[in-house]
Amino acid sequence: MFSNEIARLRTLGVQGLLFQALNLLTVISSGLMMWKGLCLITNSESPIVVVLSGSMEPAFYRGDILFLTNPAEVPYEIGDITVYKIPGADIPIVHRVIESHISNTTQLLLTKGDNNPGDDITLYNGIEWIERKHIIGKVRGFLPYIGYVTIAMNDFPQLKYALLGCVGLVMLIQQET
Repeated sequence: MFSNEIARLRTLGVQGLLFQALNLLTVISSGLMMWKGLCLITNSESPIVVVLSGSMEPAFYRGDILFLTNPAEVPYEIGDITVYKIPGADIPIVHRVIESHISNTTQLLLTKGDNNPGDDITLYNGIEWIERKHIIGKVRGFLPYIGYVTIAMNDFPQLKYALLGCVGLVMLIQQET
């Protein structure tokens, strides 16, 4: 099945393989630089996230990609949709602000998923309110269902490895032509 590709790899030699590796590293580093640039521009540690649950339906559905910003001096308002991460939790949560209290220099927020019956206090792991330091960003836009690719790769790791292998083979074939 891959005998032609393996034969091409053998004909490249050490110099050709090093050149291919350098090309791959260039693509990866370019992607990382673009990601870090987006992080700086949006003031968010993760300017793009994928919705993983149905807790915000009908506003957002599972698989939607959200674009975030985190304006430094602008307070969050009731109705804003935020993405926050509680210490000790692995996955960020996308929910709407339902209460806001500002005291001195601290803003305290209470959130709730649109499709959930109650607020998020039970999700806060003992914290009574969300603070600014917990917020990753405010939702500014979205693309519906595009994030299913990410969900599928997380649910089926073998799909991720197959996709990476295909990308590598395509790069090799393009280099040969």
